[in-house]
Amino acid sequence: MSILVTGGAGYIGSHTVTELLDMGHKIITLDNLQKGHKKAVLGGKLVNVDLLDTKKLDTVFKENKIDSVIHFAADSLVGESVQNPSKYFRNNIIAGINLLETMLKYDVKKIIFSSSAATYGEPDRIPIREDNNTSPTNPYGETKLMFENILKWYDNAYGLRYVSLRYFNAAGAHSSGKIGEDHNPESHLIPIVLQAALGQRPHVEVYGTDYETKDGTCVRDYIHITDLAMAHILGLKRLDENGKSVIYNLGNGEGFSVKEIIKVVEDVTGKKINVKHGPRRAGDPAVLIASSEKIKRELKWKPRFHEIHTIIETAWKWHKNNPSGFGD
Repeated sequence: MSILVTGGAGYIGSHTVTELLDMGHKIITLDNLQKGHKKAVLGGKLVNVDLLDTKKLDTVFKENKIDSVIHFAADSLVGESVQNPSKYFRNNIIAGINLLETMLKYDVKKIIFSSSAATYGEPDRIPIREDNNTSPTNPYGETKLMFENILKWYDNAYGLRYVSLRYFNAAGAHSSGKIGEDHNPESHLIPIVLQAALGQRPHVEVYGTDYETKDGTCVRDYIHITDLAMAHILGLKRLDENGKSVIYNLGNGEGFSVKEIIKVVEDVTGKKINVKHGPRRAGDPAVLIASSEKIKRELKWKPRFHEIHTIIETAWKWHKNNPSGFGD
């Protein structure tokens, strides 16, 4: 199968591309390389194109036989989205519509969409199921929910079928150690704590210690990056078998607090982490834990790396061996 992967040089995209290549698929990775890394793409064709450039996007479809699309390309920093919403609506909505219009032009009608738990906002019940209320608390989450709605209406009007995957916290690295997480700036907890273990940060800031949780810090659901990648492949299989459009949550169904994550990192690395406590960040829900029963039931998805120690061990292997990330 020939698959176009937008944002395929990024963290989740590159791990998905790796799994697809291992299965023998033909991959065209599309990335503007503003945040992605050439070295993260381990095979296939890589084209440097921004989805806002409709002429270059059209050329990619014209020159390549594409059967389906996996769409990762997006801006994803919550705080930045609050400060600069126009950037997020431009890059996550307008660029996404450009992609859909080009797909229709070339009769490509299967897409896996990289959505987010941010579509739920402050959850009305835990664990979060797909039928929870959706009320995003920031423009990033709003763009993800908006694009899901756009997909629904494109399916209704044009028969463009989709699987939308609402991620919780992606973590870890490929078991080979060849690729891992490299963001600049880094905003995810596990790599931040690992950077502190490497001496690259003087301390880890814990934002809020007075939440109504077991130890006062926020609780999150962490899913290994390879398990996340495999869910995209199962989604493609569903669409190839003429399955209907659908939305799935992706998480482990178990929550770990900020303090617990720091303790596991200390256990895995053997390093003591210096911690400083700060005030809560606006818009941080106390607890986000997924129910992934729907995707387990319907697609037979089963996480292989569900132990938090294992997830952090794979991340530590990558960061320890690549302290400067991909170095580009």
